[in-house]
Amino acid sequence: MGRLAPHGLRAGRAFVVIVPYVRYVFPHRRAQSPSTPTAAGLPPDRQRGALLAADLQDVPFWRRAAPALSAVLLVALADFLSGKDRYLAPLMTVVPTIAALTLKPGELLLVCSLGLLAVFGLSHYDRAATINDVRFLYGAMISYVVLTLFSAWVAKIRMRRAAAFAAVSSVAEAAQRALLQLPGPTVGPLRLAVRYVSAADASRIGGDLYSVLQTPHGTRVAVGDVRGKGLAAVQTAAVVLGAFREAAYDEAGLRGVAARIEASVERHVPDGEFTTALFAEFRTPGTMELLQYGHVPPIRVDGEGRAHVLHAPDPWVPLGLGRLAAGEPTTWGQPFGAQDVLVLCTDGVIEARHRTSGEFYPLVERVGPLVRGAARSEGELEAAVGRVYADLLAHTGGELRDDALLLLIARTDAPSRP
Repeated sequence: MGRLAPHGLRAGRAFVVIVPYVRYVFPHRRAQSPSTPTAAGLPPDRQRGALLAADLQDVPFWRRAAPALSAVLLVALADFLSGKDRYLAPLMTVVPTIAALTLKPGELLLVCSLGLLAVFGLSHYDRAATINDVRFLYGAMISYVVLTLFSAWVAKIRMRRAAAFAAVSSVAEAAQRALLQLPGPTVGPLRLAVRYVSAADASRIGGDLYSVLQTPHGTRVAVGDVRGKGLAAVQTAAVVLGAFREAAYDEAGLRGVAARIEASVERHVPDGEFTTALFAEFRTPGTMELLQYGHVPPIRVDGEGRAHVLHAPDPWVPLGLGRLAAGEPTTWGQPFGAQDVLVLCTDGVIEARHRTSGEFYPLVERVGPLVRGAARSEGELEAAVGRVYADLLAHTGGELRDDALLLLIARTDAPSRP
């Protein structure tokens, strides 16, 4: 039978199935660590922060007013340096336009009042009433006042739209957090540390997914990578995560869990779409059971900092393509000692390209020293995932162009630092 792994094909007993699939790349957004949302789905401070950030209101007033005040100063300086035979005060009309971009209506009126005073001062300096028709001065001031009032109205409309955008963003974030249901730093006998990067604009979840659950059958972990991007990828992720959360509690073995997810994907996901996945079960201390569906192989880092790539002896095709292969996937066991750290990731990590040479990120070569000794405590595990993520960004020049998930797992009974 043929089975597809992300880095190679294995010939089976009857025939070989070859299924090409494509990875998409899109802009980088942000990384996240596990956190616990409120009952409403999003903490109130995050809701307020969304509004402030959407309209730059989290920036101090003096910084938001700096562009408009700089315009006042530049126009006044230009008029002063050009001499009394040139009258440049009408250029002050740029001030309300600039202020409308960053200031509240009241703040705008305050700053523009300074501009109006500057117009009066420049008119006396240039003796505009005697050099030019006094009506020109009045016309310039009236134009300035009208433009200021109009700009204040524009600023008010801008703030209303920013509030609407912040409300939509808050709801979207709450929905995304409810979908992902971020686990805490400890689940059952396991410690977790994660960095999650979504490629979609203003999104907390994309095509990568993960879940860690304490069930009657042990602690179970699912990591997946959905083909595609945007809303379609999030919808597929919802199907996979929802099926996993139900099946993980009901099924006695990982194969049964995966079969339930496969059935849900075939029913609810369009043909041709698929999800690479890796499942892990921690039931007996010192061992773990793994099941791979075309996903990136996990890495076990031992207490000495040596990285061991855990290749599946018989990898299977991704979820959604099971009907193209004959037979059934098989699980395999691996040791998982008290000082070991299990490193799970998606293609967005190992396929991140170097900022100049374009080479893929060498996770296997880099991860051992960065993670060594991280199993000793929750803080050290979190620091370790931060080091790996920082090294990844240094490799790419500070930007990731694909969804990326990096999950470190250690045992809670690991010996602490002597």
